[in-house]
Amino acid sequence: MPIFRRPALLGALASLLVAPAMAQTQITLQHALPLNSHYGAGATALKETLERLTNNRFRVNIQRNDNEREMIESVQIGTIDCTITSTGPVGNFVPAVRNVDVPFLFRDYAHARGVLDSEIGQGLLAQFTPRGLVGVIWLENGFRHLTNSRREVNAPADVRGMKVRTMENQVHMRAFSALGALPTPMAFSELVPALQQGTVDGQENPIPVIVANNLNQVQRFLSLTAHVYSPAVLICNPATLNRMSAADRAHFMEAARAAQRANRERVSADEASGVDELRRRGMTVVTQVDTAAFQAALAPAFAEFERTLDGALLRRIRDWRPAGG
Repeated sequence: MPIFRRPALLGALASLLVAPAMAQTQITLQHALPLNSHYGAGATALKETLERLTNNRFRVNIQRNDNEREMIESVQIGTIDCTITSTGPVGNFVPAVRNVDVPFLFRDYAHARGVLDSEIGQGLLAQFTPRGLVGVIWLENGFRHLTNSRREVNAPADVRGMKVRTMENQVHMRAFSALGALPTPMAFSELVPALQQGTVDGQENPIPVIVANNLNQVQRFLSLTAHVYSPAVLICNPATLNRMSAADRAHFMEAARAAQRANRERVSADEASGVDELRRRGMTVVTQVDTAAFQAALAPAFAEFERTLDGALLRRIRDWRPAGG
C-alpha cells in the first residue's frame, strides 16, 4: 500500500508548493462603450499588458457599464477597481477637471494630447487624490460633434430651441444654454431611448462614439462642430493600487501607457474613417460649420468660465506649445 500512496503524497505536496505562485488578483475594469471601440481598445491593451508582465498573477475583468457617474462612485467606494470614463461626470467628483471641458479650448488632437501629457495634465491628475480616487493616466474620447433628427446645423441659429442631450456636466450645459439650445443632461444609458421617443432632438459625441453605438439609426444629421474636446481618464481605487508591490505598480503603469497608446490610435483611426462610414449608413453630414459664429455666441459663457473656473489655468492651456514649437 505505501508504494501507491507515495506518488499521491508527492503530487499533493507539489500542488501545495505551486499554489502560492498561481494565486491571482482580479482587477475589475468598467467602461461605457462596446468592446469594439476606443475604450475597448484601451481596456484590452491594459488587460493584455498587465497579465503578460505579471505572468497572469493579475487578471483584468473588463465589464461594460453605460452609467459613467455610477462607475466613478463604485471606484470611490471600492466595489470596482478601475474605470475608463470621459471627463463628462468627473467634475462632479474632482471640480478642477471641469477646466478641460470648456468648449474650443484645444486647437486639435496634438494640442490636447500634449497638454494632458504635460505638467498641466499631471497637476490635474494629482487633484484626484484628495477625493479618494487615483487619476492614473489621460486617455481620450475625442472632439465632440452635434447630431440631431430635425435639421442641418451650420450656425448657432440652427441650434436655437433644440433639445440636446448633454452629459451631466455643468460646463457643457452652460455652453448649450448660451447657444439657445435646451440642454437635457442624462446618463449615456438613457440616450438611445430618449432619441427614439423624441424626448431630445439631438446629442453630441465624438465620431468614434457615434459609430460604435450606431447612433445613425436614431439621428439623421451630423454637423462637424468639434465644439469641445472630450478627454477620458483611467481612474482607480487607491486601495487597489496600494495593495500592489512597487514592481507590480510599475507594471500597472506600463499597462496604463499601453492603454493610452491603443486608445488614441483607435480614436485617430475612427476619426479618419468614421465620417465616411456614417455617410454610408445614411447620415447627412455638414462639414462647413461656422466655427467663428459658434465661438462668438459662446462669449458670455467664456467670460463666466474665466470667473467660475481657473482662468489662469485656462490661459496656460490655450497658450501651450510643444517644447521647441
